[in-house]
Amino acid sequence: PQVKEYYYHTFSIQQPDLNWKNENMRQELYAMIRFWMDKGIRGFRLDAIDNIVKDGHGGNDQQSPQIHTYLQEMTKNTFGLRNDVLTVGETGGTTLEMAKEYSNPERKELDMVFQFKLMDIDGVRSGNWEPKAYTLPQLKTIMASWQTGLDEIGWNSLFWNNHDLPRIVSRWGNDGDYRVLSAKMLATLLHGMKGTPYIYQGEEIGMTNVPFQTIDEFPDIETQNIYQERLKAGFTEEETMYAIRAKARDNARTPMQWNAEKNAGFTEGIPWYRVNPNYKEINVEQALADPESVFYHYQKLIQLRKEHEVMVYGTYQLLFPEDEDLYIYTRTLEEEKWLIVCNFHEKTRKLQCKRAGQVMLSNYADTPAAEKITELRPYEAVIYQME
Repeated sequence: PQVKEYYYHTFSIQQPDLNWKNENMRQELYAMIRFWMDKGIRGFRLDAIDNIVKDGHGGNDQQSPQIHTYLQEMTKNTFGLRNDVLTVGETGGTTLEMAKEYSNPERKELDMVFQFKLMDIDGVRSGNWEPKAYTLPQLKTIMASWQTGLDEIGWNSLFWNNHDLPRIVSRWGNDGDYRVLSAKMLATLLHGMKGTPYIYQGEEIGMTNVPFQTIDEFPDIETQNIYQERLKAGFTEEETMYAIRAKARDNARTPMQWNAEKNAGFTEGIPWYRVNPNYKEINVEQALADPESVFYHYQKLIQLRKEHEVMVYGTYQLLFPEDEDLYIYTRTLEEEKWLIVCNFHEKTRKLQCKRAGQVMLSNYADTPAAEKITELRPYEAVIYQME
């Protein structure tokens, strides 16, 4: 399905205790899904759905056909009974070829999947948490392969953040002096692409990683385990905590920062996680009061996607794939062409455009028209409608 916008309640399905070989248990699951559909739920996220078959992803990127059999049966008995339900499956081990099968509308399985090829590029989710060098051209290659690989076959999910990843503005942006600009740049880069964007809680106000200093402040069991493992492997306490502050998924799980009051307005009690100390400067109340905030930039991006079909259906083309600083691509639908230009770093870069184009959205207030631009400032991101 060519998904535009969904503003429905969503429901996450987790199935750790479900024996998928047992038909009675499957039918109970389908009844539960229909129950929530009858309640008005129109969005379903299926957690780790590619694990419903033991060893479903074998060697050499092979996949068990039984996964697809189960998904087709589930859709027939649940989601397929309506035409306004969106489904997304978390499929951590999927390849592009597998994603084509999952999200091909003719197969009646899922609308789209969450895949993690991009999220693995810097080693954040690696088993030993060792940093992994990467370049912007490598990142572009991965993103472009999914943009073009699913074109006219399936559908993309677009995301930077989730509950298992550190905050993107701290990871690939600059959460210091350029926090707002880099958060807007990352939002522009992703929302300009073909697919359905997902905004994780706190992303829309530019929430950052936490500066916690002791392991007691990182309660997630994964973090606790890696702390012990790294110390046993010979890493120092300082080295271990540095890695945890950069990579722990606890970064994404601290309380939502609503205002500058106690516990960021999240609770009057004791929250499970400590609140990020920067909540007095970064919170929803502050964002709503600032017309130039990250929040309103996200709103403008969503509005562009609602009003211009080129942002939804337009063909993606990557430009300058080997450039180390700039991520530039176009979206084209029939005679309409849009140019998305993003400076991924804080250095200023020269840039000239031979075609005329008007600014549809920028994270700087004084970005010139396309034909007049001569440089991109730190983290500058512009969407042009070309003439």
